[in-house]
Amino acid sequence: MKILNLYAGIGGNRKLWGDKHDITAVEINPDIAKIYKDFFPNDNVIVADAHQYLLEHYQEFDFIWSSPPCPSHSHIRKELAVEARQQNEAIFPDMKLYEEILFLQGYFKGFWVVENVVSWYEPLIKPQEVNKHYCWANFYICKIPKESREHYGTIDRLEERKGFNLDKYVGVDKRKALRNCVEPKSGFHILNCALSEIENTDINNSLEQLVLR
Repeated sequence: MKILNLYAGIGGNRKLWGDKHDITAVEINPDIAKIYKDFFPNDNVIVADAHQYLLEHYQEFDFIWSSPPCPSHSHIRKELAVEARQQNEAIFPDMKLYEEILFLQGYFKGFWVVENVVSWYEPLIKPQEVNKHYCWANFYICKIPKESREHYGTIDRLEERKGFNLDKYVGVDKRKALRNCVEPKSGFHILNCALSEIENTDINNSLEQLVLR
C-alpha cells in the first residue's frame, strides 16, 4: 500500500508500521527530516511544505495520514495567551487543519486520517477522539486503551516511552520533537483500523462482482 505521511516529524505515528508499505514522508524542517530518515531508511523522505504537497500529490496514494501543527488549536497555548505570558500572544487558529479535512473529504478516494489535539473551541467538523486526541477520518477508529502521555516529561522519559534515542543529534529541540510525536501505539492502532476497513471494502467489492456475473 502506498502511504503518504504528512508533517512527519521524527516518525512517532510511523514507528510501528513496519516496512511492508511504500511510505512517503513529508517534513519541512530538514534537521528533523534527517532524523526521520535515520530511523526509517526505507521511506521516501521529502523536505517540503506538507500542505502544498498534499494538494499536488494526493492522487498518488492509497492512504494519507496528516498531523498538521497543533499549537494554535490547543487549550494550553490558548490559556497561556489569555494569561498574557511572555511570548504567548493571542493567535488565529490555523485553518489549514480544516482545509485538509474538507479537501480529503471532497477529493481523495482512498482512506485518510487527520490527527490533532483536542481543541480549545468546539470543533467545526465533528472528530473521533482517540487517546485524548482528535482524529477526522473516513473510517471508524475503534477504541484503544488510554496511555499515559506525560506530555511535559523529561527528554529521557519521553525517549523511553516513545522508543526514540536522540543522543547523537545536536542543534534540534529534542524535547519538542518528542512531544510532537504521535504516540506510536496510537499510530499503529489507527493504521490497523484503516487496513481492516480496506480489507472489508475489497471483500465487498469482490462479492459485488460475483453477484453481477
